[in-house]
Amino acid sequence: MREAVTALRLRAFMRALAAEAREASRIYLTGGASAVLQGWRESAIDVDCVIPSREDGEESRDRGGSLAALGMTLHINVELASPADFVPPLPGWEERSPFIAQEGPLAFHHFDFYTQALAKIERSHRKDLDDVESMIRQRLVDPKRLLELFKEVEDSLYRYPAIDPHALRAAVTRLASR
Repeated sequence: MREAVTALRLRAFMRALAAEAREASRIYLTGGASAVLQGWRESAIDVDCVIPSREDGEESRDRGGSLAALGMTLHINVELASPADFVPPLPGWEERSPFIAQEGPLAFHHFDFYTQALAKIERSHRKDLDDVESMIRQRLVDPKRLLELFKEVEDSLYRYPAIDPHALRAAVTRLASR
């Protein structure tokens, strides 16, 4: 049985993942994991994370088996999910990905809040839109800057056929004009 992901359970996941790591790497937490650590949600359903591949093309760890086993051990659901699965990553996303903690060889960061906000606006679920409002309230995202960054990737939206470019532009523009 999977349990809700709280900040305490998330920190336990980070420590356990670091204990298995064989090399230094950056791990990006996103979605509900970011929301829990930032304090605008008490719990999440999943730990959404991005584990980049090594430069030589080899995976830095067995993403499927090891993460699934770790999730089973901790009674949480771990998903390899990224805002870039839904929208183009915004320019400079890596530099804007705030540091969370160093656990052994792993540096944990939030995935760029601007790209997270864009993905949440695109999906438009109530919880996602609430998260965007929390990002704005905590000054993690400036709506006008989000619109500027969006304009830089707007021409690449054709790579995401599920996106209605006009609707997404209108939603981001509305947010920036408040």
